[in-house]
Amino acid sequence: MTDWRLLSARASLASHRLIGWIYWDPLGIQLFTDLGVPNGLGYYITTRSAPLANAGNEVVTAAFYSIRAEFINLCLDVARQHTTFEDAYRVRNEAVVAGLHDYAPEIVSGLGALAPRLWDAADSLPLAGRTVYAAHKGWPRNEDSPVLSAWLAVNCIREWRGDTHFAILASEDISSVQAGLLHDAFLGYPGDWIPRSRGADDAQLAQAWDVLDERGFVTEGRINEAGLAYREYLEDKTNELSEKAWRSLGNELTEQYLALIEPVGHKLLARIDATAGENWMPAARESRRK
Repeated sequence: MTDWRLLSARASLASHRLIGWIYWDPLGIQLFTDLGVPNGLGYYITTRSAPLANAGNEVVTAAFYSIRAEFINLCLDVARQHTTFEDAYRVRNEAVVAGLHDYAPEIVSGLGALAPRLWDAADSLPLAGRTVYAAHKGWPRNEDSPVLSAWLAVNCIREWRGDTHFAILASEDISSVQAGLLHDAFLGYPGDWIPRSRGADDAQLAQAWDVLDERGFVTEGRINEAGLAYREYLEDKTNELSEKAWRSLGNELTEQYLALIEPVGHKLLARIDATAGENWMPAARESRRK
């Protein structure tokens, strides 16, 4: 029998690696800068949120859950002064195609061939409550470029998973900063790296530690075994709910997708290491805990 939760977890990791490198890609940042945005400021936030950004900064902040509002306001306001979100999305996609041909040319043909079925899987997912997914789902699918279209379909599935994970956190009354601290411990990251990378300040961190302590997840200033078990539960629940896309794609095609992406995952992760650093895109990384 198919272990769908394991396939969901594997497909999630592979998809984060397939998508994540673009957020720090030098060509993407340069093309974004060429639109008139000073020094490519806010490339990650603007291009990721482009299909949603016209709804307003607070909507993007709510949907992204863990990124500080001031960061989002700055990035989107600067982008509005110099370009359009449609153009930001377009140049990001140009960089995707160039990057896949440069960094993982062996997957281009096979991934492109999966585009129609990946979109069928993406379209099969429930829309309600999945704001980032819904926004991306409604934007151009670039069928004239099969590999880009497939990449966009995977990104929709990935954003659906992200929306679902954030909904679980909200239902568990876990704040964005608390989530970051739990994720740091889950991955074996140093200290409070994840929440600080998303804009958390000392006061927010202190409050988050206090709340996690009250819930029994902290011992001597560190996330304890109960906290790690709880974070594992959150991950398992996310993977369980995210089975939907891969069940829709089917066992054979999911395995085919994984056979394409998993072997190049380390190369795409290395692009993140080289362009951003070895901690960025934590969702694309395996745990470093001993």
